[in-house]
Amino acid sequence: MRRLAEVLEAVSQTSSKLQKIDLLASYLRSLSDEELRIACTYLTGAPFPAGEGRALNVGWSAIVEALLDLSGRPPEAMDQSYLRHGDLGSVAYDLLAHKTKTSLFTAPLTLPAVHAVFERMSAATGSGSRQMKLEALRSLFTDADPIEAKYLVRIITSDLRVGLKEGLLEEAIAKAFDRPVAEVRRANMLISDIGAVAVMARHGRLAEATLQLFRPFRFMLADTIFTPEEAFEDRADGAPPLLVEDKYDGIRAQVHHDGRRLAIFTRTLDEITSSFPELYQDLRALAPSYIIDGEIVAWRDGRAISFTQLQQRLRRKDPGALVDSVPVVMFVFDLLLLDSAPWLDRPLRERRDTLARLTFGRAVQEGYATSAAVPEELAVRFRDARDRGNEGLVIKRPESLYQPGKRGRQWVKLKEELATLDVVVVAAEHGHGKRAAVLSDVTFAVRDGERLAVIGKAYSGLTDAEILALTEWFRAHTIQDRGRVKVVEPKIVLEVAFDAVTRSDRHDSGYALRFPRIKRIRDDKTPEEINTLEDVVRIYERQGESRGGVSPRMGRGS
Repeated sequence: MRRLAEVLEAVSQTSSKLQKIDLLASYLRSLSDEELRIACTYLTGAPFPAGEGRALNVGWSAIVEALLDLSGRPPEAMDQSYLRHGDLGSVAYDLLAHKTKTSLFTAPLTLPAVHAVFERMSAATGSGSRQMKLEALRSLFTDADPIEAKYLVRIITSDLRVGLKEGLLEEAIAKAFDRPVAEVRRANMLISDIGAVAVMARHGRLAEATLQLFRPFRFMLADTIFTPEEAFEDRADGAPPLLVEDKYDGIRAQVHHDGRRLAIFTRTLDEITSSFPELYQDLRALAPSYIIDGEIVAWRDGRAISFTQLQQRLRRKDPGALVDSVPVVMFVFDLLLLDSAPWLDRPLRERRDTLARLTFGRAVQEGYATSAAVPEELAVRFRDARDRGNEGLVIKRPESLYQPGKRGRQWVKLKEELATLDVVVVAAEHGHGKRAAVLSDVTFAVRDGERLAVIGKAYSGLTDAEILALTEWFRAHTIQDRGRVKVVEPKIVLEVAFDAVTRSDRHDSGYALRFPRIKRIRDDKTPEEINTLEDVVRIYERQGESRGGVSPRMGRGS
């Protein structure tokens, strides 16, 4: 663990991409296969590989309690350290530099030893789980020196802060074991386990990586456009019409079925199969063995109903009466594996043609799709989708291959608002009047490289029940208490709508959203998936050309 921490510290202190790759490659070559698998996982800032379904579920309060206990320092010391650094990992370094409690049997903290503790923590459930996790943290921090504790905390909180993206780690693996980086990246896209990919690279087995049933992978994503014309930019004359799908306001879902087992995964690679039992029969009837991509939508009488109602069903092992009060339909728009044969590298038109021949039912339907050859046709398709009660359109190039985890111009989305942004809450404030007792006013940010840049504050759009639930969460995850304002862990993702982007000296981003309002809580997204400051600047520069996300010729209500 010490060597991993030292490498991360060295990586954080250089801005040279090549030097970072050299540091990582040299370190990775020195590890055993077991250490390599664990280290690469930790180098992504996560305690477990994506898609495994395991989580530590450890809050900041437990980490702080363990650190204060072992260091013997008062809470004021923690507050002062956090004000200096703005990072709990650096706070751990400061506090454990004054460690007062040590073990008579302290041994070097190895990667397998840390992994074993993390496994015990993830398995702990029930009323005594917090105490068990607290004791596990104490045991780790007892054996850790300050630099090890710094990076243990950052791994536990999934926030390495060293300028290390997964793509750079892929390059380091390629260099460490003399493999083409494209092969490393493809293998990682397919199995979503960078540690396993590193071991495969070492032994020359990258070609063996393929889609595997019940090993979820990252979804292909779409860029945002603001006018129909943008969809046709750099489209060659004579190119085939674009495939145009309705954009549903639901939960993106990936389904794996092998004839016996059935599993539904979200875009965060969490399994939610038990939340939607009414889909099982139709999903089993689709085909004997497959992986599909689609959207689960709250649906009644042929139209979508509120996404906020759908959220009630997320992560419930037994949805109970919600099956009747919040009925759902799954709309399927892509076929990625059929009868053990991967289809990622086949063009979309072929995937859709084969998808149409599967056996659909009432609860599982093929996603609605048409085509458009010119912007005017796309404008008509947009109004039709809105009339059907859907958010807008997803426009796809029929020749596009499925690229897991990639966002680009092969797929683009066009929605009603000027734009919406996915943001993360960084602070919560007590409201006024009847909301004085709850934390109803939230300050939110987008990503700007490794930092979070504030772009606004909102207090409208959430229900009273949602505000109460968030207030409880914010109080449990406050990292700095400023009286009326609580600085909170940046974990809650919101989708916000707004009227315009303006320049602003008030926020450290340099921009502000005009009349922001919260559309919904995005439980299905992680803070790593929020929008960037680059997106905000792009909206700012384009908003003069298109207000409302549609070109003048589209005409609202026409």
